[in-house]
Amino acid sequence: MVKKINILIVDDDLKMLETLQDILSSEGYKVAIVQSINLANENISKKFYHLVLVDLKLADGSGLDLLRGIRKISAQTMVIIFSGHATLETAILAMQEGAFGYLQKPLNLEELKLAIKNALKTQELSLENKNLVSRLKQLSLKDPLTGLYNYRYLIERISSEFKRAKRYILPLSLLMLDIDYFKSINDVYGHQYGDAILKEFANYLKRCARSNDIVVRYGGEEFVILMPDTSKEGMVNFGERLLKRCKEHIFDRKDKRIKLKISIGVANFPEDAVNNPEELLDAADKACREAKERGGNTIAAYQNILTKEIKDIIKDGGGLNVTKLKERLVKMKNRTNQILLESVYAFAKAVEARDHYTGRHSENMVSIVSEIGISLRLPSHEIDNLQHAAMLHDLGKIGIPDNILHKRKKLNRVEYDKIKKHPQIGAEIIRDIYILREVIPMILHHHERYDGMGYSSGVKGKDIPLGARIVAIADVYQALISNRPYRKAYSKKDSLKIIYEGAGTQFDPVIVDAFLEIMQGKK
Repeated sequence: MVKKINILIVDDDLKMLETLQDILSSEGYKVAIVQSINLANENISKKFYHLVLVDLKLADGSGLDLLRGIRKISAQTMVIIFSGHATLETAILAMQEGAFGYLQKPLNLEELKLAIKNALKTQELSLENKNLVSRLKQLSLKDPLTGLYNYRYLIERISSEFKRAKRYILPLSLLMLDIDYFKSINDVYGHQYGDAILKEFANYLKRCARSNDIVVRYGGEEFVILMPDTSKEGMVNFGERLLKRCKEHIFDRKDKRIKLKISIGVANFPEDAVNNPEELLDAADKACREAKERGGNTIAAYQNILTKEIKDIIKDGGGLNVTKLKERLVKMKNRTNQILLESVYAFAKAVEARDHYTGRHSENMVSIVSEIGISLRLPSHEIDNLQHAAMLHDLGKIGIPDNILHKRKKLNRVEYDKIKKHPQIGAEIIRDIYILREVIPMILHHHERYDGMGYSSGVKGKDIPLGARIVAIADVYQALISNRPYRKAYSKKDSLKIIYEGAGTQFDPVIVDAFLEIMQGKK
């Protein structure tokens, strides 16, 4: 039995109306009857009817007039015209106006029932197609992986929002972010795992954003948040909160507990003097690249620095012109170096995650070696090299099988010999990278002992590079206070005691003193 199908019958013959109402009601339809076009229009304006049966000639007008009115109000309503004076011309005209069917009086009830069923079936298919088209349009504007809006939608939306902002003198902000070192996740865990992380990150962004913000997957691991009615200051504050929360958030897929770092660039209309949506996007992109140039994991607000630099260089001329141009070229070289370092760092972070260290092992080592370097009054470029060595010291473990890295029992001789090769593997990986040339000895010798009983070369005392002696202490300390597959973490007190007792045998006594003084100052 057909349920909840509303049918309206319009005819000035009351007896026929009541007969049709009884017959069609017994078929399960919900039937209403009226005798004029005015009453029909009144009913149609208040309620949706799936089907309208209307006589061609009525006392207050033509059924075609009602048909035209229905088409304006409800294009999905099906209309069947019937007439006692049917002609080919009126039938063609009814079809041209959008009628589904044209029947001749006196009505054949079986023919009428069949026409109604066909009309409703056509309507059902039409509604399904409409919903499908709507769904397809929606999908074309959504990223299939993350469910966020895609680049196509962003271009449409940013255009309308920019026009609105200009018309009503409202601020419009755009935040662009890029996940740092994301390539390493795909390289180590595979693209399927990387896709799962992107999906989780997209949901994280949606939770952080406000209800009226538009969150978009811009492409790859790049995302955009379009923020209407938001000043540049408000957007920067939001970006800083997002950055801070992301540093603390753990993306826990299959117990791997990954932390993500992001670079954020922000731009605003009208504060950044952008004149169209394309310039706003370009400004945010430049700011995001600026954040990358600073080493990532930071936020940069757009400033039209390049244009100002060019004008200043042209204005100043002479020797100052040459100096500023050289400075610009150095910046370009540093950008190239940064991209190279970022790629190497990405692999190092992936190896660290694979080795099941705590999430901040290398970062904490960087902090320790930097403080030791400052305590020993080393030049700034040597401290930079110490930081690189701290980040990359275990890069060579990429060549060690998982069954050895994750073994919970004591390693046998063969397995330990393989582990001891990781400093050489790491040094070999970065050997051809010129900007890391001074870091190679630190990586190669960071497992040497002061008494000569370490590896890879068995050198001892001051023959061990200073950087390697510093990295060795930071590495051992971080390992001691971390949970490992084969033991639980030591307390800070016990770890410092082990370092102290290793002075003169495992470690350089001078560096031990500097290290202990630093750690005691943190109590």
